[in-house]
Amino acid sequence: MKQVMLYCRSGFEKECAGEIQDKASQIEVYGFARAKNNTGYVLFECYQDGDADKLIKQVDFQSLIFARQVFAVATEMQELPAEDRISPILTALADVEKLPRCGELRIETPDTNEAKELLKFCRKFTVPLRQAFRGKGILYSKDSPKKPVLHVCFVKPGHCYIGYSYSSNNSSFFMGIPRLKFPSDAPSRSTLKLEEAFHVFIPKEEWDTRLASGMWGVDLGACPGGWTYQLVKRSMFVHAVDNGMMADSLMDTGQVKHHREDGFKFEPARKNVTWLICDMIEKPSRVAQLMGEWLIRGWAQETIFNLKLPMKGRYDEVLQDIENLKQFLNENKVKFKLQAKHLYHDREEITVHIQSLSNISPH
Repeated sequence: MKQVMLYCRSGFEKECAGEIQDKASQIEVYGFARAKNNTGYVLFECYQDGDADKLIKQVDFQSLIFARQVFAVATEMQELPAEDRISPILTALADVEKLPRCGELRIETPDTNEAKELLKFCRKFTVPLRQAFRGKGILYSKDSPKKPVLHVCFVKPGHCYIGYSYSSNNSSFFMGIPRLKFPSDAPSRSTLKLEEAFHVFIPKEEWDTRLASGMWGVDLGACPGGWTYQLVKRSMFVHAVDNGMMADSLMDTGQVKHHREDGFKFEPARKNVTWLICDMIEKPSRVAQLMGEWLIRGWAQETIFNLKLPMKGRYDEVLQDIENLKQFLNENKVKFKLQAKHLYHDREEITVHIQSLSNISPH
């Protein structure tokens, strides 16, 4: 297998392609990316047979910023007949060597308006295709979340890519997108950015300890309170820092203290902050520096923040800002885990999560 397919946000194919090219060369997998604007996906063509499997095994999916999902392509099917799509697919997969037996089937589309029109068909097609795959031993007889995932991605009617990803190194979400519902009592839609970040960055089994009630958080650039809302609904207390107005519904909870200050100058009076969150419209390098300073001083244990992207050179800007931040933390001897992702609810920005692993802790 020589091809790898990556899903991304429509309009960010160039960034996704540049990133997978860099990651592939780091593990000595050579090839080139095929990227067409506004298609919502990228195809990476490996020169060596078998390198697609190596790439999806060895490139840490969590390290990919612009890819929502990644899988090795086993076969491409075009002009599938409407009266019988299953037989040609089964015939094609019978000839595929080294296709692992999979524990789950996902019939998906790229995240574009044109492709998403196929989702209704994908849902209807899932049950009969799953039964056919199980009959041929391509899928296990029962869903198994620890086994590889079989992907069938329809880019057009009758045109799909079929392949697999490893459940230990992929997105667990259908199409790589967490399905979230906007809470009617939230002050702004930006609340979904932080909720999605929790789903993507914090393992669900750690929510009770890392997103626990009674914790203190700081929200820089908080108004009207979309991000503060996520902490409040988890029974945390929040210092909301912004010169603007906070939503009355949040202030009425008694869990929010509003500081009418500049987020770049605010210092918490007590160093008991677990979470620092920030969605300010500022230069990304300035925001990254500020987040680093909080972690170095031990003012917070974890932070989630957005970095706004420029119109041009988006990938280079992201790499530079994150590299500078890592260097800043390393120079100050802060042990940390950093993740960054262009989330579904992000637009011209990426979301970064840093967990301090140092002995520095608020007290």
